[in-house]
Amino acid sequence: MNRRVHLNAHSAVRFRKLLAVSASLSALALSACSSVHRDDKALEHPLAPASSSKVATASMDPDAAEKTAVLKTYSSFWAEQVKAYARADIQGTDLKKYATEKALGQAMGDVLVMKNGGTVTTGAPKHRARITQLTLAGNTPEAVVQDCLDISAWKTVNRRSGKVQPFPSDQPLRYLTTAKTEKWGSRWMVTEVTPDGDHTC
Repeated sequence: MNRRVHLNAHSAVRFRKLLAVSASLSALALSACSSVHRDDKALEHPLAPASSSKVATASMDPDAAEKTAVLKTYSSFWAEQVKAYARADIQGTDLKKYATEKALGQAMGDVLVMKNGGTVTTGAPKHRARITQLTLAGNTPEAVVQDCLDISAWKTVNRRSGKVQPFPSDQPLRYLTTAKTEKWGSRWMVTEVTPDGDHTC
């Protein structure tokens, strides 16, 4: 079973409650099939300008544009989520532009726990995300993003005192996180995010 992870000090509560509400989240199952394309090019956040060699490689990949769009949506989803946690409120963010009901519900559950606990976050996590599955056939194209999430600089603080709350002693600071995405019309959307504390990176 996956160890429940804490994205930051109070994310302990956050992901425990959140993942429980979202039903039990399973271990990563990233299997390939004939309709799936694998991409071994990892993209770090913030994204650095692509080198000429990477651009040349991308130009030879017929799915390069879709992969770029998926990663852009994933990055934007996290940027808006960080904003929401920094104020313990999703109002004033664009989370709904990048997340469907389940992923949005996860974020809203986190925000509610933080609001009730009188905490917010400062800083932001770092990412090393890559696409591990991409299926463009069918009515709803799908993609899976695997991310090495680094939360060491993403702190939970008491809203009133501003005091940083330490990470639990068993909290991994870098671990794999998997996001499922779907293309709805012309836009990619994050449908589900699953942290895996048993797999550090």
